[in-house]
Amino acid sequence: MSSMNIFTPIPLTSGSRNPTNYFPRLQRPNSVLFAVNSPPPPPPSPPEIELEFIGPKGEGDLDKAKAISGAKLLRNIMLDNKIELYATYGKLMNCGGGGSCGTCIVEIIEGGDLLNERTNTELRYLKKKPESWRLACQTIVGNKENCGKVVVQRIPQWKK
Repeated sequence: MSSMNIFTPIPLTSGSRNPTNYFPRLQRPNSVLFAVNSPPPPPPSPPEIELEFIGPKGEGDLDKAKAISGAKLLRNIMLDNKIELYATYGKLMNCGGGGSCGTCIVEIIEGGDLLNERTNTELRYLKKKPESWRLACQTIVGNKENCGKVVVQRIPQWKK
C-alpha cells in the first residue's frame, strides 16, 4: 500500500461479497448556517386612559393622571395621585370604598363611555341623580382594551 487515506473504505471480506465499510467517507456540508438569536419583540404596552380632574366649582388647577385601562377604580387613582376626592365631611365619614356613604360622588364631564356601567350599588344610591354622576369607589376606568380621555369633576357637598 503506497498511501492509504484513513477515510477510504476498507472491505471486510475479500472479493465483492457483502463488503462492509469500517470508515465511511465523511461528507462535508456545502454551506454553513448561522443561527442569529434576535431578542423577542417587546410586549405591547397596555392601553392607557388619561384623566383630568376639575375642582368642585370648576375652579383651580387642573389635575391630571394616567391609568392602565381596566386596572383601577377611579377612587384609587385619585387617592394614589393625591387628587382631592372628599370634602371635609367625606374625609371624616367616608366608608373606605364600600359604596355605602356617597361621599365620593363625581360628575363625568367627558369620556363616560370609557368607564364601566353603573353598578347595582350606584343604581340604588344614585337612582334620582343624573347619569353623569358616579361613585368613584364603584367606577372602573377603562375595560383593558380601550384608551382615551376622561374628564372628572368632584361634586361639592352642598350639591348632593
